[in-house]
Amino acid sequence: MNRSHTVLIGRRPAWIFRRTFVVLLSVTAPLCSQAEGQSANRPNVILMMADDLGFSDLGCYGSEISTPNLDQLAADGVRLSQFYNTAKCHSSRICLLTGRYPFQAGGEAMSAGPTIAEVMKENGYFTSMTGKWHLQDQPTDRGFDRYWGHLSGATNYFTGDNTFRLNGQPWNEFGPEFYTTDANIDFATRFITEAVSSGKPFFHYIAFNAPHYPLQAKEVDIKRYKGKYSEGWDSIRQRRYQRQLDLKLIRPEFALSPRPDYIPAWHELTDKERAWEEARMEVFAAMVDCLDQNVGRLTNFLKQQNLFENTLILFCSDNGACPFERTKGRSLPASSPESYWCYDVGWAHVGNTPFRWFKQNQHEGGISSPLIAHWPAVLKNQADTISHQPGHLIDLVSTICDATNSTFPESFRNEPCTRPQGQTLLPVLKGQERIAPEFMYFQFSNNRAIRVNNWKAVSANGGRWELYDMTNDRSELNDLADSNPDKLSELIKKWHDVAENVDMAPRNLRKPASDKAPTFPEKSRTRRTARPGGVQGVEN
Repeated sequence: MNRSHTVLIGRRPAWIFRRTFVVLLSVTAPLCSQAEGQSANRPNVILMMADDLGFSDLGCYGSEISTPNLDQLAADGVRLSQFYNTAKCHSSRICLLTGRYPFQAGGEAMSAGPTIAEVMKENGYFTSMTGKWHLQDQPTDRGFDRYWGHLSGATNYFTGDNTFRLNGQPWNEFGPEFYTTDANIDFATRFITEAVSSGKPFFHYIAFNAPHYPLQAKEVDIKRYKGKYSEGWDSIRQRRYQRQLDLKLIRPEFALSPRPDYIPAWHELTDKERAWEEARMEVFAAMVDCLDQNVGRLTNFLKQQNLFENTLILFCSDNGACPFERTKGRSLPASSPESYWCYDVGWAHVGNTPFRWFKQNQHEGGISSPLIAHWPAVLKNQADTISHQPGHLIDLVSTICDATNSTFPESFRNEPCTRPQGQTLLPVLKGQERIAPEFMYFQFSNNRAIRVNNWKAVSANGGRWELYDMTNDRSELNDLADSNPDKLSELIKKWHDVAENVDMAPRNLRKPASDKAPTFPEKSRTRRTARPGGVQGVEN
């Protein structure tokens, strides 16, 4: 590894020293009285996005995985049960950062308007980011004063890759203790420290790569989950569903979708197959656990610096659980930097409990995300509430502008600029009803959907359109297309109108769907030997 730019302090790379320095700050006195003065004025904002985290993968959304820090934010804040993403890494990031649908925003260039960082910077905020970018240019080109992370769509958790940047410059100080999820918070606290010293309120965006593949975790975290998944995916999924009912996160009318025939029943697997499946789910759980530990590090830092009460924290995921098997060999343990494990469709089905389908698909399993909002100064009376009003990633730009009393610009790059497509969720977070958006639109590749009030039309992998009543059947088990052809035609027409005139999707992505039943692109690979590369596709 090239260490030509590594600054050694003693025998440790500089990044390890910086981490120690930040932790020492966090256990001593607050940075200065400035923190209290700042806290009394405009709120700070921390926006966190996990990667490939399914709807049910947090404890407060039904999981057995230990996530006490996120669970506490939920217990002291607000959860949304119907919050949507785009079912894909880069398109969700476009929506999150611009408040617009992906093509409407100008695609990965986000050329149609400012990012939330550019807006907040113009409104007097110190703006910073840590983590995965996965878009054009660099964060420091799009409004972020400070940035540390990787420009790539996925990275090695222990050794990184050659796309890591610190404030626009290459960064390769990967020490022996380096782990990407930890480093996200090391640099987040460093940037927040700088923001407070500047006297400005801060907006910080954390784009965790976890728990996106490769499944790589520290041995100490993996050990916590040894033997936890021996009962298999069928039983674990049933337990998550029951917990979701107990939490009143979902309605009893929403049945648990059955295991599709391309996923074998757990009892049908051989002992060797079960051992392999247990092992990789243990690693996935360890990665989510580590993410939560780092959320705890961050919230403790905010508390110790008197920043916690007036900081709006938002946590979400970019898409549903990922079903694609891309394991490159099984011989190396997942705690090794040379390993490259993935899980496949069996555990992804668990991650998306109680829904159907997966990442990339526009059924509920692909587009449903947790959303946790925490802001003691404003939402204290809403503690431990669950809102069932729908929301979307495109709503977060308007929500943040509303919460911080920030003005959205009328022009961008010397051209007139319209307001974001999304609408503020602040009334929802405060326990009020908001005017429902006219529609919620979804598209990735040949997967598409549209929701108007409680009706949803959806097509998977170019297959025929289906129609569902979200009031009674969010699990999408009772297709009403044949019994309500007029409603289906109305929604299909609406989807094409929005795709052409609002999102401005390319013509080839607006072709009529076929009349054939959708098929999953590849059977579960559980009974096959994993080969390098797995299912072929773009790294995302």
